[in-house]
This record gives sequence, structure tokens and C-alpha cells, in this order.
Amino acid sequence: MEKSAKIYIAGHRGMVGSAIYRKLQKEGFENLLTKTSEELDLRNQRAVADFFAQERPEYVFLAAAKVGGIVANNTYRADFLYENLAIQNNVIHQSYLTGVKKLMFLGSSCIYPKLAPQPLKEDYLLTGVLEHTNEPYAIAKIAGIKMCDAYRDQYGCNFVSVMPTNLYGYNDNYHPQNSHVLPALIRKIHEAKVNDETQVTVWGSGTPLREFLFADDLADACYFLMQNYDEPNLINIGTGHDLTIKDLALLIKDVLGFEGELVFDTTKPDGTPRKLMDVSKLHNLGWKHQIELKEGIELAYQDFQSRY
Repeated sequence: MEKSAKIYIAGHRGMVGSAIYRKLQKEGFENLLTKTSEELDLRNQRAVADFFAQERPEYVFLAAAKVGGIVANNTYRADFLYENLAIQNNVIHQSYLTGVKKLMFLGSSCIYPKLAPQPLKEDYLLTGVLEHTNEPYAIAKIAGIKMCDAYRDQYGCNFVSVMPTNLYGYNDNYHPQNSHVLPALIRKIHEAKVNDETQVTVWGSGTPLREFLFADDLADACYFLMQNYDEPNLINIGTGHDLTIKDLALLIKDVLGFEGELVFDTTKPDGTPRKLMDVSKLHNLGWKHQIELKEGIELAYQDFQSRY
């Protein structure tokens, strides 16, 4: 990407989009194009067509999506499917029509089958049944991957798909019901500490294994891949390491200095037993994460305290 290139970051106010925006600014890109959802509803086909026709971005990072944790995904199943399909259909199609040089589509590790072998290799896509609770979101993301490949096959578009593992970091969502596990635990444990409570209830058994990547590391990987990856099919972005939810909760408890105990509510769902990414493809290209989990939680907690 040329330093003067016009680059559109869809979803620039979210955790991922804002990290990509900061990374590009840091690298000296000044012609960055952003629109809030109030200014541009990406679900609106006509609005997106008008925006692309007028602005004609040269590069696109598609980080806009309707996202949430287990409860949100399972409750708003129709919304998650419809809105994510609408967003990506509009942005990908208009990128083709207006001659975008390269588009990067950001997916999610939930695209892989619930019981796929571990770690998750890119070619495990569509080899088994999805986790029910986030199936609509996963199907939308799979459609986005296949759409990028189809536009590459039919029209020669340089559209690539990257699949991040579980993310956390600056500008995360700490909503009591709709947040993901790591920010949810930061909020719960922080509130228990502030209110002098003696215990914190953690959803599920604590046994599922999860991998976590700091969002600024993801942005660094996206920037790296925008320069160095031009292939069909997807590429995983992660750390290649995971830990149990129990160990995650204990780590957060330690970072926040909470003295009470953790209680696991086994009546609540666990979700997928394990979701570890195989990142050998990414490592072989020459990229590895920089921010380890404890340091990342410390940075995220500072951000949480400054914003709440």
C-alpha cells in the first residue's frame, strides 16, 4: 500500500477497526477514510453504493460486523445472520464494482466445526457441524470467505480473508450480557473488588480452552498480511497458545488484585470445548504476536478503568 493511498476502514470505532486505524496512522498513512454507522449504514445497499462511487477507496479493511458473546449470538440469531450478510455483501460487491485494489475481510474462529481436530487448520473449514449457539454468525462469516474467493475466481479481485482467534484490548465491549468472556471477567472481577464482595461467579465449568490475541497484535498482523498475502482461502491469526477459562479467570483475578474466590456455575453453557488456531501458515510468512496475555490484560484493564 502506498502511503498516499486512500484506505477505507469499515468499523473503525470497534475494537478491531480502531486498532487497524491506529496501526496505519503509526505507519504514516494519512488518507484514511472512516464513517460512523450513523453516517453510513453498511446494511443499506444504496447508501454503500453511493459511498463507494463517490469516495473510490483503493484499499479496504472490512472490520465492520454485528458481534457479541454467547448470549447475544444465541438470542439475536436472525439479526446476526441478516446484518452480517448485508454488511459484507454490500462492501465486497461495491469494492469489486469500483475497482478496489485489495480488500481484507475479517472473519472469526467460530467458522470452524465445533468438534474439529485441534489446533484448527485453515482447511478444516466446512468439514463438520458448527457450534449451535453462534451458528448464524459463523455462517455469515463463511459466506464472506467464500464470497472473497468467488470474486477472485470470477473477476480477478485481490480479496483476502483473515480469521482472528478470540480478541481483546482497547475499545473492547464490557456489556454485562453481550460481551465476550475476557472483558466480561474483567468487568465482573473489577466490580466484585470495588464492592468488597467475597466471590465471583464464572459461567460454565471453567474447563473449555481458549486462545486470546491482543487487538493491536491483530492490527499488526493485518497490516503485515495486506503487504505480504495475496492468496485465495483464509489465513488464521492467533498466538498458537491457549489456556482454560478457569486459568484465564485466575490470571485476571491476579492482575486486578481481587482477593475473593471464583465459583463456577455449571448450569451455564460452556460453548465449544476448545478453539486453538493453527498459525503455522502465518508464522511461515514471518509474523508472530508480541503481546503476551498477562501484559495484554494489564493494558486492557487500564483502558477499562479509563473508560468506565
